[in-house]
Amino acid sequence: MKNGLGEFAPRGVRFCAAILVFTLSCGVCAGQKKKKGAKQDNSSGPPLTLPIPPSDQIEHDIGEMLGAFQVGDVEAMHKYYSADVTFVSGAYEPPLAGWQNYVAMYQRERAAFQGMQIIRRNTTVFTHGDVAWASYQWEFLSTLNGKPYSTRGQTTLVLTKVGDNWLIVHNHTSEICPVCPAASQPAQQPPAGNAPPAELAAPRQ
Repeated sequence: MKNGLGEFAPRGVRFCAAILVFTLSCGVCAGQKKKKGAKQDNSSGPPLTLPIPPSDQIEHDIGEMLGAFQVGDVEAMHKYYSADVTFVSGAYEPPLAGWQNYVAMYQRERAAFQGMQIIRRNTTVFTHGDVAWASYQWEFLSTLNGKPYSTRGQTTLVLTKVGDNWLIVHNHTSEICPVCPAASQPAQQPPAGNAPPAELAAPRQ
């Protein structure tokens, strides 16, 4: 299934489908075991819910965060980030610390692009107690100064569990430098300060 961003059949969707099939199958079995004329139990209790694996929850949260990232919804993005999150880019510069500092950079750099699409591939998620990390490759597609712009790279996220939620506490994103096809055709580069925001996280394929 596409998530509008190049994502095909995430594990969360397959997991939900499996739950649905299981629930329907149990309902059929229960109906077959009822004896004719038996008194029907109309009592209603709380629905049975199975816990979602942490890796699937993190997959879902990354997709939701990316959707907000692409449309510029800072408040929705903040739901998935710690207030003291740090960002490290591929540039040789100090880490960017703090959500508010990141928001200022994100809004400034996002203004240079007309529309954004991020495709995420080869995602892996690992959990260890209340700590998790996810890594993936990404492709960034947009329009810059009226011309098509694209770049790609890889990201690693570190998350911690706070209550029932997983929050990103560290984002390390590196852009892969494009190879010049010929000396007369230099690699496409954005103006200074207009590189894609460091928080490149996208749906899984």
